[in-house]
Amino acid sequence: MSAGTFTPKPGAAPVSRMILAQAGLETRMLLRNGEQLLLTVIIPSLLLVLFSAVDIIDVPVQEGGSGKSVDFLAPGILALAVLSTAFTGQAIATGFDRRYGVLKRLGASPLPRWALMAAKTLSVLVTEVLQIALLTVIALALGWSPQGDPLSVAVLILLGTAAFSGLGLLMAGTLKAEATLAAANLVFLLLLVGGGVIVPLDKFPGAVQSVLGLLPISALSDGLREVLQHGAALPWGDAVILAVWAVLGLGAAGKLFRWQ
Repeated sequence: MSAGTFTPKPGAAPVSRMILAQAGLETRMLLRNGEQLLLTVIIPSLLLVLFSAVDIIDVPVQEGGSGKSVDFLAPGILALAVLSTAFTGQAIATGFDRRYGVLKRLGASPLPRWALMAAKTLSVLVTEVLQIALLTVIALALGWSPQGDPLSVAVLILLGTAAFSGLGLLMAGTLKAEATLAAANLVFLLLLVGGGVIVPLDKFPGAVQSVLGLLPISALSDGLREVLQHGAALPWGDAVILAVWAVLGLGAAGKLFRWQ
């Protein structure tokens, strides 16, 4: 046995391993947080069941289709799930991590700051997969008949995730934690009502429709509805709106985010 066989080799783990470890931690923390589970899982599920089972709102249906409300509602609820996780949940969690000095300490660790943001994004995607799987099972049990190309759905969800993540990180990195908590929940409620999730945009006045149609939640819900309800190809107009929001949100977050 040669000398130095047992010489320790201290050093940081590969960045990929650190990202996976941090993403796993972020996901476990989210799943253990009852308030976050209420926002990301329970509320979308209840809304889907309630508005599918009770004719509270007269929603449009696909021409020649079954006339089931769930065919209209399911894509909008999927968009709401992305909003709740990528924007509201991430903004609140990151805001309080920043307040309590967690981000500052992690920023001084071997984990690069960009890798920390990548880990948070990966955690969001894992959570969204779980959300979408659960909501899909519920919607199918309610009689949902999805159409379209799964690849187009995946593209829209990824673009929506990028857009909402950028906006959530921007809010968390510029406002105080308490302000982020209030603002994120308020935005969630406003977009739930005015983002085409449950209430069709054509129920609003024409001028208001034009403005609401440019919101990322409207683009995501309408885009998913075009694919899943009407069987259309990737709606490029909605995809472009989401891409613009993603670039603006992530770019602003990268420049303005304060770690402490």
